[in-house]
Amino acid sequence: MTTKQPKEGYIIDFISGQEIKATPEEVDATQIFSKRLIEEYEYSKEQIQTRPQHFVRKTPSDEAKKEWPVDISIFKGKSRTESDLVGIIECKKKTRKDGLEQLKLYMDMCSSIQWGVWFNGEEQINLQKIKKDGDILYFEIPNIPKNGQRIEDIGKYKRCDLKPAKDLKSHFKVINNYLYGNMKKDDTSTRNRAKQIINLLFCKIYDEQYTGKNEEVTFRAGVYEDKELVAKRIKELFIQVKNRFNDVFEDEDIITLDPDSIVFAVGQIQEFCITESERDVIGDAFEVFVSKALKDEDGQFFTPRNVIKMIVDIINPDEKTMIVDPACGTGGFLIESLRHVWGKVEENAKKLGWSDKRVEEEKQYVATTYFRGIDKDSFVAKVTKAYMAVVGDGRGGVFCENSLEDVKEWSNKCQDKIDLGKFDIVLTNPPFGSKIPIRDEKILKQFAFGHKWKFDKKSKQWEQQSELNNKGKKGGVEPQILFIERCLQLLKIGGKMGIVLPDGIYGNDKLGYIREYLKKHTKILAIIDVPSETFQPNTSTKTTILVAEKIKEGEKIDDHYIFMAICETCGHDRRGNSMPDDDVSLVSEKYFEFMKAPKKFVL
Repeated sequence: MTTKQPKEGYIIDFISGQEIKATPEEVDATQIFSKRLIEEYEYSKEQIQTRPQHFVRKTPSDEAKKEWPVDISIFKGKSRTESDLVGIIECKKKTRKDGLEQLKLYMDMCSSIQWGVWFNGEEQINLQKIKKDGDILYFEIPNIPKNGQRIEDIGKYKRCDLKPAKDLKSHFKVINNYLYGNMKKDDTSTRNRAKQIINLLFCKIYDEQYTGKNEEVTFRAGVYEDKELVAKRIKELFIQVKNRFNDVFEDEDIITLDPDSIVFAVGQIQEFCITESERDVIGDAFEVFVSKALKDEDGQFFTPRNVIKMIVDIINPDEKTMIVDPACGTGGFLIESLRHVWGKVEENAKKLGWSDKRVEEEKQYVATTYFRGIDKDSFVAKVTKAYMAVVGDGRGGVFCENSLEDVKEWSNKCQDKIDLGKFDIVLTNPPFGSKIPIRDEKILKQFAFGHKWKFDKKSKQWEQQSELNNKGKKGGVEPQILFIERCLQLLKIGGKMGIVLPDGIYGNDKLGYIREYLKKHTKILAIIDVPSETFQPNTSTKTTILVAEKIKEGEKIDDHYIFMAICETCGHDRRGNSMPDDDVSLVSEKYFEFMKAPKKFVL
């Protein structure tokens, strides 16, 4: 169900419910932080004032003239009196220096204010105000207090205190910009920044996995802690990660960030439980840190978690299905499939009365035996291996290879684990785009789609030509086209494929041979249209999900109903900001309703 939309150029303020102008400051900063105050810091809307704005005095002694408007004001209680004003958020699009000066000025004007934040959607500063000997002093702090929390208790978390994060992208953006401004110039490439934040994220995930429920977490940064000690603790935690997973991490994998950067990054995410978050956190981190680089180099775009979950739920793998993603990226499909299958393991364990130890052994066996992934980017493949290892193993099934090359070109280890015609399920979002065509003769000759095709007007059939499609200015085949065929090659007869494809595959007249090929070699089960915002802000390419079952050569498929859905919303807007409306998350439930009684859905 879609909520009522404001008039063009306006948005609904998250706190007050008023219709306000959709300025960049509001959309990219004020509204985002307003949601964080509710969802992460546990303040109520009654404690927060945005519209009408609260005004502070122009001078500390002048109570009559309150002329300076505060973007977000936070109060102790619901009275919203000035004496209860404890924190303010300024969301102006200014430089860090100007933002800091304005924040301090506003905090000076009200004696009750204890803390403040400057946030412009990309950078963030958290300040504590302390009065000492008649002077006002300001100190940067790792985070701001939750509702009812003392500032001095920030960073004092037990494992049970951590809460799942709904969306960490805004935090990652802030960390990314901080690192860019504070890392050594030689280390500020997107890859290096990504490596550092990924190392920290694995420390965080490892700490969550191996810390007792009532034990204090190691991944933390307190307000009054020595930054050198915090950095030392985090680096020692990373050594534990490397020792535990020494087949994934190497000796040269180290955290090179300075103490200030470590404390800042830890402070941004320490209160969250990443392993229980609603989104694929590693995927989100990559999307922020390296998506532009991968987009430019390889046409890769990371798949939103709700899209992944929808596809996995529809295909519904169980404990004995062989699963592969031939373009696994950061492992989103593999991790979500693993969660799905583990849920079935736990259900079965309850029926059989298994011990916790037996359940964990079965989970590890399933991950190791039935899950495979390939990616040609060595860094991405390594991250997926590490992610699988920390979450629950399966790392031995992830390889750095080019999925489109002849299987014989893959490493022996990869060939031992992955072969054509062996898989029950293929799930993937392949790289796509006309800017990265495949022209390699060795690759193209393996595929029917690597050849030219011609439409015979008499027979009204597409015919494969003997000539490879790699000559001339327009020569070469877009990778997603070859991936369709490679996915089918990987499947057993009766195996299922869930693949994200650009809309041109379904409607471009020149690509009719692909549609004809699919009709001959598969039984189409579902076609799901997702909105153009789905992969934004990284790309506006319109995509549709195809779910199909591989059939025998020459097998005729009886007439059957195909599930078709059009999603108008996807849980975020074109800027990537989260929104409550999400048709994508509703699709799998409708699919199973359709499967029970398809005639009810016929228009």
